Amino acid sequence: MSEGTSCVVAEDEALLREALVAALRTAWPELEIVAECADGGSALEAISELQPAVAFLDIRMPGLTGLEVAAAAVSASPQTQVVFVTAYDQYAIDAFDKGAVDYLLKPIQPERLAQTVQRVQARLAAPSLPPGGGEALAAILDQLTASLPRKLGEGAPPLAWLTASTGNATRLIMVDEVVYFRADHKYTTVMTASGEALLRKPIKDLLEVLDPQVFKQIHRATVVNLKAIDSITRDDTGRGLIKLKSRPEVLTVSQPFMHLFRAM
Repeated sequence: MSEGTSCVVAEDEALLREALVAALRTAWPELEIVAECADGGSALEAISELQPAVAFLDIRMPGLTGLEVAAAAVSASPQTQVVFVTAYDQYAIDAFDKGAVDYLLKPIQPERLAQTVQRVQARLAAPSLPPGGGEALAAILDQLTASLPRKLGEGAPPLAWLTASTGNATRLIMVDEVVYFRADHKYTTVMTASGEALLRKPIKDLLEVLDPQVFKQIHRATVVNLKAIDSITRDDTGRGLIKLKSRPEVLTVSQPFMHLFRAM
């Protein structure tokens, strides 16, 4: 393989991410890991911006799952070869053995990682490199999405209310009242029709407990309540512009995230 093959690694568990990066550096010394991401939103933006040759994606991450990242990456970075990392062999093996992408089961074994590296290297060395998924990947994603246990899952209901600070006061806010959330360093700004408050929780942790059918990530730092959207338009650069029902500001949807709104 030529030097400088670029790679994005996405895994929300820090220790597992570090272990995967270390294993990759041993199994594929020439691989250049250009981004290490802790959530799906960051991974999608990194893939869109950096156009890596390969992406190792944990299937189950807060916000966007690895499946959603891969689906958006088909258009955002079509040449990126995807490897999914999963603990769910009961459904993964049948789907992945179709050959469009490769997969690694947790805990990752060196022998299996070596096989995956060889397969990806062979694809990258092919005279005519196929896009990183296309129709075959889409079929796999449809099959897996139907059976994927999300972070929210395992019987736990989505977050219904939260407490956030406004000056010296602490407010109880029903989640249905939230128009959107915006990352603020280690905290999160909660925007409602009547104003804003500060939640002492990073947006990454918040994504694990929000209802994914109601709240959508539109940028690595912004999550919007779909029920609060009045309209979505696209500008000349491909970004989305969201007009809200109850607030005057316009929210920007990063171009790679527009794939998630194609049905709207």
